[in-house]
Amino acid sequence: MSKVKITQVKSTIKRPEVQKRTIQALGLGKLNKSVEKELNPAIAGMIRAVQHLIVVENL
Repeated sequence: MSKVKITQVKSTIKRPEVQKRTIQALGLGKLNKSVEKELNPAIAGMIRAVQHLIVVENL
């Protein structure tokens, strides 16, 4: 599988609880924090759920 770099660019303030938990599950939580993850169907689903809060780059 390929790797992706996920960076949070928007706040989770005033967002539904499920989106806040998805951001935490990805290992994010603060603005401009980045993590590298293996792209698998579970991670792809989480990315899709919060795509308006993050930026994704292929590595």
